[in-house]
Amino acid sequence: MNERWILAVDLGNGGPKVAVVSLAGEVLATASRPVSVQVGLDGEASQDAHGWWEGVVAASREAIDAAGVSGALLHSVGITGQWGSTVPIGADGRPVGDVLLWADTRGEKHVREVIGGPINVSGIAPHKALPYVRLTGGAPSPSGADPTGHSLVLQRDLREVYERTVVLLEPVDYLGLRFTGRAAATPASMILSWLTDNRPNAPFGYVDSLVARSRRDPKRLPELLPTGSVLGGVLPEVADELGVVAGAPVICGIPDLHAAVVGSGAVQPYESHITISTTAWIGARVPFKRTDVMHSIATVPGLDPSLPMVANNQETGGAALHWLREQIIAPNDGLLGGGSGIGASGAASHMVDPTFDDLLRLAATAPAGSEGLLFMPWLNGERSPVEDKNARAGWINLSLRTNRAMLIRSVLEGVAYNARWLFDAYESFLKQPVPRLRILGGGAQSDLWCQIYADVLNRPIEQVADPRHAQLRGAALWTRISLGEMTLDQVPAMVPIAQTFVPSGAAVYADGYREYEKLYGTLKGTYKRLSR
Repeated sequence: MNERWILAVDLGNGGPKVAVVSLAGEVLATASRPVSVQVGLDGEASQDAHGWWEGVVAASREAIDAAGVSGALLHSVGITGQWGSTVPIGADGRPVGDVLLWADTRGEKHVREVIGGPINVSGIAPHKALPYVRLTGGAPSPSGADPTGHSLVLQRDLREVYERTVVLLEPVDYLGLRFTGRAAATPASMILSWLTDNRPNAPFGYVDSLVARSRRDPKRLPELLPTGSVLGGVLPEVADELGVVAGAPVICGIPDLHAAVVGSGAVQPYESHITISTTAWIGARVPFKRTDVMHSIATVPGLDPSLPMVANNQETGGAALHWLREQIIAPNDGLLGGGSGIGASGAASHMVDPTFDDLLRLAATAPAGSEGLLFMPWLNGERSPVEDKNARAGWINLSLRTNRAMLIRSVLEGVAYNARWLFDAYESFLKQPVPRLRILGGGAQSDLWCQIYADVLNRPIEQVADPRHAQLRGAALWTRISLGEMTLDQVPAMVPIAQTFVPSGAAVYADGYREYEKLYGTLKGTYKRLSR
């Protein structure tokens, strides 16, 4: 192939995915590498950032070879991925410790002094949150599962790592550093640090008073650049590793939330999308700044200064199906009859039997509503529409009739019910109805799951073409927008819709949802007591 192309990198929770993308947004080839997560009883959730970069290099080589493109024709590099995680970087530009992931709650005991108090709502003292909310739209999490909590853990519990740290970076900014040698961030990548003034026409930069309130060391904050800036060129040594031309522009990384907007094609104000990745969310560009503290929904810096974006997050989306496959359907635990033994690390290939397609085919044989079986997908607590790290998953209404088909289908339905729980708050936040939604992410590959979403939300659901790679497409197209070669208004024509799912079983799911939305309120006290 003798045409210019874009290298797109999506650093998901399961490891990096890489794509070779044409200038028209066509995904020509992809590759990925798994990275395991270390989960501890003390709230630890961490990964090895060295493994991230090794995976990016290996997957990039594989994708470039598979696409048959010339390394000399690399147009640009786009980066997206997880956010709210913290990478401690040393003087040599390399990690000096493990990544503290967005799910790491070890900072909960420390962050109370920043955001808590004797008079609080869900752990947030209003007088401490107000200075953050007024300027940024949000505030540090009382669970400690964000960069504020991470920084306090490093300062107080991991001092040896912190003393060797010169800058704390978000994952997408760490990958940008590895590509270019420059440690910098943007208001978009720094969202969950809540340190930038996000009001319209506000001065650009960190807010010193919020840095001090957050107990952050300003010397360990990265250089701040406008979202969509060129971070630098691909370093010669990196170019040699990948077999590409040195100096190709690398655009500052954006969170998966932002890449999803571009990759969905729903770029006009209020046009909404749902993403079913490891986590799940509902988002849109909007012409206002607003915060709903009670439901953990806020507007955050968008793709450009003119329109913020709605941010929220449900901790478990596609991860619920991963968990079911690896821990219940076919765990590698040595028991006879346990299935093929695909492993419990989250690193098993999706091509290993039983595949996700196998599970989905079996789920389709179960009746809609799974005979009243309800699944709560709070495997890692919840953020929106409630913030409660103590919430836990479970099934309600199991019986002797329950079989694996119903278990699987109930997980799909439970994730969709959870989205409806958020969607109700989301529509209220927008102050206008959402007539239809685009859907993308790995979970959106399933026609069954898309139809369940349409029925549970009682809205038409538009499945984008190649939904699994939509965020990679979004990251690639964002490089062209950032370089001034195209505009956001041109994106919808480059993002085809595969099919539209129209509600057909809304009545069945309306009954199920009426019961589902009561479950958290009924059980939250139990979760709190058991967490002790």
